[in-house]
Amino acid sequence: MSGPGRPKRESSLGEEVAQRQAGHSTSATAILAGYAVRPPLALTAAQAECCARSLADTVAVCLAGRAEPATTAAHRYLEEAGLLTLDGATASSTLWGAPYRAAPEIAAWANGLAGHVLDYDDVTVPMRGHPSVVLWPAILALGEARDLTGRQACSAFAIGMQAICQLSRAFASRQYEHGWHTTASIGILGATIACAHLLGLDEARTRHALGLALAQAAGARANVGSQAKAFQAGQAGAAGLRAACLAAAGLEAGTHALEHPQGYLKLYAGTPDAALEPWSDDALELERSGLDVKQYPMCYATHRALDAVLALREAHGVVADDVVAIHVETSHAALLPLIHPRPATGLQGKFSLPYAMAAAILDGHVRLSSFTDEAVQRPAVQRLQALVTSEETAGPINPRWARVTLDLRDGRRLTRQVRTLNGSHEQPLSEQALCAKLDDCLAWGGFGAGGEALLERCRDLPAQGCRDFMRALDAGLRR
Repeated sequence: MSGPGRPKRESSLGEEVAQRQAGHSTSATAILAGYAVRPPLALTAAQAECCARSLADTVAVCLAGRAEPATTAAHRYLEEAGLLTLDGATASSTLWGAPYRAAPEIAAWANGLAGHVLDYDDVTVPMRGHPSVVLWPAILALGEARDLTGRQACSAFAIGMQAICQLSRAFASRQYEHGWHTTASIGILGATIACAHLLGLDEARTRHALGLALAQAAGARANVGSQAKAFQAGQAGAAGLRAACLAAAGLEAGTHALEHPQGYLKLYAGTPDAALEPWSDDALELERSGLDVKQYPMCYATHRALDAVLALREAHGVVADDVVAIHVETSHAALLPLIHPRPATGLQGKFSLPYAMAAAILDGHVRLSSFTDEAVQRPAVQRLQALVTSEETAGPINPRWARVTLDLRDGRRLTRQVRTLNGSHEQPLSEQALCAKLDDCLAWGGFGAGGEALLERCRDLPAQGCRDFMRALDAGLRR
């Protein structure tokens, strides 16, 4: 590796071929590395608020998932492997809401897994996935271990979002339709760039970090509806952190990881080329693409239909016995992740359009309590699920929309279409609604209400060190 005190290595023939095949004066790897080496960003007030809301949401859904079977299994594995120390012992990073500390990549993995297990974490539309649950656990674990500042952490989050959204615009839809879990398969590159930025790596070392990320990239949609989906999210953040730290320590990799003829773009995106946009200060993805905060703790593909059916129920006083048919029509490829037409467990229910419609009509809400096995297995739910039909229309995947039609026993036919979601980047949750979600998550995790205090604590991150932030967070949860 070239660097201080070492001669610059000549480009290999394979690297030169990769650059020629890329067809750009600046390769995709170089563009991503250029994101990482920028000086820490001076975020605007609006961008800082986006970071705070995203962090509060990520921490809250992680705490809500603390006692889920996948999280307890992960902690059991780490205990048996001797990878955890009890609170107060010497170690690097905090497992959120648990009496443990661990090496940064272990904490990033465990917190990312717990943050995704309920499928309640935020999304960004270009990715068809969940960026914050990959980025924040890695950033805070590394920031706490290295005693970095909150401003550096927020800058790293914005940089990671830039990488994720730019990559996603280039190929996420194609990659997702081919079976990749883009939260993991694209998220790992975003986490690598975020951590490289946090560590202050130069371009050469960042290129090596991306090569090391390529060595670990994975995540398949075959695991949707199982606990392994959350594992994949946690693994992506931990692998990105590991790649950046190994590159910082001097471990080398191929330096054209994306555009090489046998590199990431050919293997994972089905093309040896993808046009990434050069950095523009006028188009920071934190604001351009933004983040959608989930109202319902299930797959985001159900949310427009849920908004529609709940609005019909409230406006027309619909009860379950009134309904004889439920039809959902939606935009192209919107139903891909909804792979469980007749779920048997709460986890499967999170990826089931029939269950979403049945629970909404029966209960008038979809909350964390909707996803126990008992809730999914109710006889009334089984009856309503059998009434649900769905179809995708031809045309572009975006802009997304869903139309729900209810046929009632008295002969009425009710229809409602939803395009813009409450909680989306275009229509953010009110502070009251966001704090209500945070309260629900904290209570579900056994921490009591405290959503407003959590949000304020996250707003204070830029003025603190990451270690001080984690101490204050932990102290607040123990009250």
